Amino acid sequence: MASSNSRPTRSAVPTRLTVTGTETLTSSLRRVWFRSEDLSAFADSAHTDRYVKLVFPKPGVEYPEPLDMRVLRQTLPPEDMPVVRTYTALFPDVDAGTLAIDFVVHGDDGVAGPWARRAAPGDVLLANGPGGAYRPDPDADWHLFVGDESAVPAITAALAVLPEDAVTRVVVLVDSPADEPELPVPAKGELVFVHRSADGDLLAALQALDWPAGRVDVFAHGEAQEIMHRVRPYLFGERGLARDQVSVSGYWRRGRTEEGFREWKSDLARREADGAA
Repeated sequence: MASSNSRPTRSAVPTRLTVTGTETLTSSLRRVWFRSEDLSAFADSAHTDRYVKLVFPKPGVEYPEPLDMRVLRQTLPPEDMPVVRTYTALFPDVDAGTLAIDFVVHGDDGVAGPWARRAAPGDVLLANGPGGAYRPDPDADWHLFVGDESAVPAITAALAVLPEDAVTRVVVLVDSPADEPELPVPAKGELVFVHRSADGDLLAALQALDWPAGRVDVFAHGEAQEIMHRVRPYLFGERGLARDQVSVSGYWRRGRTEEGFREWKSDLARREADGAA
């Protein structure tokens, strides 16, 4: 997933991605590898939270080729529109035409997760993007990453570009020990997993961390209530961080589809704007 203050690159024709293989990373996280004949859209993408909008056609609906979402919005009824889901794009190699996407899978819930669980070589997805807004600040004295499973791909990408001697703290909320992913934490890093199955508290784990001296660069993303209503006030209030030190956003909200989440974010933004007026 990606931060809310950025937009995907606007392209009339999505990138065509063909599945080449899959990996089971944890009991709830599945990595799908893709190849494309044209990944030129990623040539200038340096953000570690780079994301794409994956297009899932509705069964039984025939779509024109090439598929252009802007045209479809003008010609199809809403119930026939493809389902769009936002995912972080990992390890894009423009020359090789390869990239990976990690999917959170919980049985048959949702659209993208079940697709990823059944994905096999030769399957095809269309992707618009990439977008993105964050990359670790190379001038920061240390780095803090906070999130849940939805933020793990972007955290993975950010950790991968840090120098081996980077001072890091990583706090990740997952369901259980079986859901703990391997993360490329630098040698001077500290990794803390919080388990929902044990009533773990993400904010409490964050507050319990030692706080190294110097300027911190923060990436905090995940479930909106957890991140925006609990973690965000702690970072800006108790810790007194400046806005340019923190990338913070909700990727999803419990009990809502992505469409419902986007509506909720829009309503919240309007209410905040009205309150500031």
